[in-house]
Amino acid sequence: MTTTPQQTTTGLRLTPEQHALRSAVRELCESFPQAYWRQLDAERGYPDRFIQVLTEAGYLAALIPEDYGGAGLGILEASIILEEINHAGGNAAACHAQMYTMGTVLRHGSAEQKRRYLPQIAAGTLRLQAFGVTEPTAGSDTTKIQTTAVRKGDRYVVNGQKVFISRVQHSDMMLLLARTSPAGSDPKDKTFGLSTMLVDLNAAAAGQIEVRPIRTMMNHETNEVFFRDLEVPVENLIGEEGRGFRYILDGMNAERILIAAECIGDGRFFIEHAVKYSSERIVFGRQIGQNQGVQFPIARAHAALEAANLMRLQAAALFDAREKCGAEANMAKLLCSEASWQAGNACLDAYGGYGFAEEYDVERKFRETRLYITAPVSNNLILAFVGQHVLGMPRSY
Repeated sequence: MTTTPQQTTTGLRLTPEQHALRSAVRELCESFPQAYWRQLDAERGYPDRFIQVLTEAGYLAALIPEDYGGAGLGILEASIILEEINHAGGNAAACHAQMYTMGTVLRHGSAEQKRRYLPQIAAGTLRLQAFGVTEPTAGSDTTKIQTTAVRKGDRYVVNGQKVFISRVQHSDMMLLLARTSPAGSDPKDKTFGLSTMLVDLNAAAAGQIEVRPIRTMMNHETNEVFFRDLEVPVENLIGEEGRGFRYILDGMNAERILIAAECIGDGRFFIEHAVKYSSERIVFGRQIGQNQGVQFPIARAHAALEAANLMRLQAAALFDAREKCGAEANMAKLLCSEASWQAGNACLDAYGGYGFAEEYDVERKFRETRLYITAPVSNNLILAFVGQHVLGMPRSY
């Protein structure tokens, strides 16, 4: 089977080092066959062994500077790692948050916070994979969150509720967004009053944090989290009090690019499986791939995937060059998630009834990739962003 060579936004191939990284990640993933992920999905288990091996190989520390024990790589290399995990049939959602959540500490944390936490994250002795932002009554309107953090001496006392907080049961720390000032405290800035802080999940006293798992259509380990008089040291505040919304937004471009890469990996999984199956499956005396009704949807999905990947590469190149990339990062997430879903549908159609059988892994990946049209940001919100902030159109309702 042939695949289109990967290119950067300048039209050049990936560097030999980037190709070597892709091959090394792929080789690591081969030690975790489809049966491993299938069993985890059935048991709703967390891939502890996979995460441990990935951590020991240094891949989860890809974006951490070398001064703090990381690899000091760019977002493109980080995206290659996550892409290959999904391409191999795995689920990078189990670990991707550690890459972009860490960035908030790196870019906005104090020198002491970086010195204290980043080497531990790089070494794998501390997991920062939980990101506490979404609330039941706020949804995507983050400025309306109600979880409060009231300062009392050298502590913040946190009360409130978060929802769809993934990996909290497998993390040591959480990056939390909470309200430290009432809404409307600054009439000129509706985002003022939200602060970002690190929560030590292991240090919480009994009853201060309650976690209620949410069972979803995919194995995503997501939860409701309730805070009751949780005490957080003031030194765990990241940056300036009341300005945390900006710090969260700053990390979202990285998140969008990494999610886009995971979708490309899913899409490649679907295309390769669809091509192989339709070339081997014989019905009415011939390969089903000879039928245009099977072949053309796969070919169209491949074309859409390659086009979406170019936007992902452009966004990554801009991010690594420290240039503005908000539009490109959002469009990459939009296009890549839709392309992977298109590829998933083409693959499922090619497999027919067998695509719904667990043993072929298509239905599992089909469920996993559907998430990214909705989360971590709805594609409709991305369209609104593009319409208003890229094209200058009126605010949509």
